[in-house]
Amino acid sequence: MTDESTGGPAPETGRSGGRPSARGRRRKPHTRRRKVLKAAAWTAAVAVVLGGTGLGFAYFKLNGNISGVDIDAKLGKHRPGDVPNGSMDILVLGSDTRSGDNAGYGGGQSGARSDTAMVVHINKKHDKASVVSIPRDTIVERPGCVTGDGSGTAPPQSAMFNSAYEVGGPACAVKTVESMSGVRMDHYVEVDFSGFKKLVDNLGGVEVTTRKPISDPDSHLDLEPGTHKLGGEQSLGLVRTRHGVGDGSDLGRIQLQQAFLKALRDQVDSVGVFGSPKKLYGLADGATSAVTTDSGLDTVGDLAGLARMLKGIKSDDIQMSTLPVTYDPQDPNRVVPLESKAAEMWSAVKRDAAIPKSAQKGSASESGDAARVVG
Repeated sequence: MTDESTGGPAPETGRSGGRPSARGRRRKPHTRRRKVLKAAAWTAAVAVVLGGTGLGFAYFKLNGNISGVDIDAKLGKHRPGDVPNGSMDILVLGSDTRSGDNAGYGGGQSGARSDTAMVVHINKKHDKASVVSIPRDTIVERPGCVTGDGSGTAPPQSAMFNSAYEVGGPACAVKTVESMSGVRMDHYVEVDFSGFKKLVDNLGGVEVTTRKPISDPDSHLDLEPGTHKLGGEQSLGLVRTRHGVGDGSDLGRIQLQQAFLKALRDQVDSVGVFGSPKKLYGLADGATSAVTTDSGLDTVGDLAGLARMLKGIKSDDIQMSTLPVTYDPQDPNRVVPLESKAAEMWSAVKRDAAIPKSAQKGSASESGDAARVVG
């Protein structure tokens, strides 16, 4: 069977029911002199950012901050089946576009690719999360996708994972993840370099501890061992660096990103935003300005529903994993999935279960020491 909307292969499973969306879970906010709404977004990856403000001007300003994209029509009807058990799966992308405010982050690149990609699975009890990072250099079978400008269809082909975003935008990135995982994505969240920096700065920085020196002139990063409060620029340098730690590969960078995101989640709890309306509004303003979402999350109310679902998940409740891969024998700068172990990992996500350690044993992602650099 083929997907009529793209010409690509259709997944074997059909839709089996509607999973409740963040909007469907939203309770009515309490009405007093002011209504308080909590806005949230998972950034570069993935930490919860809560904020809020009153009704009126502030509400509409926050709503106007959010960029939404309608991707459902481009995905077509032949998608993995939905599991209506209360769990949720979100594709989070960090875009490496060099346009606009991001123009200072390297030249010679046109278009945009998904510099960071994570599948965030929220379990049905909403008390734990599993995060699966997908290396940008993974060679995958990219399905047929409607091009980003809607002018045609890109045929299926073997390609680097991060090319999907460049070819067909968010819809192609989602379609590629669904094709390789068999897991239906309920939502999509994207953050770019500039938005990530602003979000960290609005939090007052993020505290990280480095066990080894990190020095990378390309990422403007120079850290001695010890505890540091990183602002937005340094935080961006940390999650982007490839040459400052480990073997200089994307796999090492993913380990740094995962460690940083847990620290970012802890920072949200430590800054006391709910006791300060000024901090609360500033954080909400930064969070809603930082993200692009699918049309199911593109209002403050939608993000508030997601925030309520996620707010009880602490950093210790987040299981970080990386798609099991091995280096491509034809190109050591690329990786290919370890199919049986990848299937084991995605099966756990679909079953709403913890990802077993056996799914990552022997993966190239386990060979580096970058995860032990940042604590």
